[in-house]
Amino acid sequence: MANSGSETKSSSPDLTVVALKEGLYAGLISFGMFLLFVGIRTFQDINNALVWETRWDLLAIFVAIAAVGRFLVVGFIKPALDSRKLKKARTGVLDITEEKSDFQKYFLKIALVALLLYPPAMVAINGFQGSLKYVDNFGIQILIYVMLAWGLNIVVGLAGLLDLGYVAFYAVGAYSYALLSSYFGFSFWLLLPMSGILAAFWGVILGFPVLRLRGDYLAIVTLAFGEIIRLVLINWTDVTKGTFGISSIAKASVFGIWSFDTGAPNNFAKAFGLSMSSAYYKIFLFYVILALCLLTAYVTIRLRRMPIGRAWEALREDEIACRSLGIDTVATKLTAFATGAMFGGFAGSFFAARQGFVSPESFVFLESAVILAIVVLGGMGSLTGIAIAAVVMVGGTEALREMEFLKHFFGNDFTPELYRMLLFGLAMIIVMLFKPRGFVGSREPTAFLKTRKAVSGSFTKEGHG
Repeated sequence: MANSGSETKSSSPDLTVVALKEGLYAGLISFGMFLLFVGIRTFQDINNALVWETRWDLLAIFVAIAAVGRFLVVGFIKPALDSRKLKKARTGVLDITEEKSDFQKYFLKIALVALLLYPPAMVAINGFQGSLKYVDNFGIQILIYVMLAWGLNIVVGLAGLLDLGYVAFYAVGAYSYALLSSYFGFSFWLLLPMSGILAAFWGVILGFPVLRLRGDYLAIVTLAFGEIIRLVLINWTDVTKGTFGISSIAKASVFGIWSFDTGAPNNFAKAFGLSMSSAYYKIFLFYVILALCLLTAYVTIRLRRMPIGRAWEALREDEIACRSLGIDTVATKLTAFATGAMFGGFAGSFFAARQGFVSPESFVFLESAVILAIVVLGGMGSLTGIAIAAVVMVGGTEALREMEFLKHFFGNDFTPELYRMLLFGLAMIIVMLFKPRGFVGSREPTAFLKTRKAVSGSFTKEGHG
């Protein structure tokens, strides 16, 4: 006992020294990384001459955060987590959730009620015009990414097919709605399913060339597909108008009964004797995208319990074993691509109706990367985890626009939203270090014997939820 106590005392100073060294190295590395991006700022003066200035105070903050953070991780956080894991291992406690708390049982119902009451609550707090920002930027924007991530989850999370060009189906849906509504005058409710069908068709077209590809090769081909679609939208100017985009896209209506166009005789506000405000249209769109998200979740859950859903999961775990079971991998892959693309097309048509304008700039590779990051961080195959990741990541970046108080610390030239991708990347690194299987690291199997038990991430392949 005396020897073990002396070993603990002697190891503690060593750990502190190691943590100090790690913190110093992290500070030096962050100084080199952020020197040109944060420490130096360039701008043009009134004579169009390039002028640069230093921002040592802002650079010092970044370096201090990196150094102190690394010191705390190495010296305190990691040892505490390791001792906790060791204690669990010695006691024989398995990382399996046997019982759920009341909050976990009713979380989905609570979240649904909160979403239904969100627009009225924002109106009551901020008024009709004041609620626009919260309903649109924090409500509709997040739900669009939730739907996109749930659609990609079918391809990546359930079927295990790495798709880096998912934004192409998003673009197909948006341009299908924009072109068909502009040239043929079709309504939103007719174009919504048509856009999904057209996107599913392109999903099948993508599926055929990649039937024999897996892993990195599949990712490269899907990335190329996304870029091909974007370049076609840019260069086919006779139809898509190229980089100028398509504007004056028709708005959605309440099933053709009431319109939200100001000059329409059946205008929604006029029909009910309300004051003219664009908030009514945004609130209507909020409930439309919420219904589309619920439809996506319902179809995904139902398909997982059907033979095709179990075939997707078998394909994800081992394609060779999947073939040995007699499963048609060709049909399995094509249905995964088509189903995921269909929901991307739905989201794209909604995006076009919401924006009233589409251009190729909205469908760059970065969008695919963000959607894929939401799926991975939330936990592949977990609808709840993906929704939480979308709220944190998309809502967090939108919240940066509201942090004007930071200008009091960093000066009037400081623009918080310019650092959203930097914080986005740091958040991804932190989550992947501490939660490598995503926010929700366990999942409930679709097939079970007698009782359903949540399977811990410790018993699943890393990255598969």
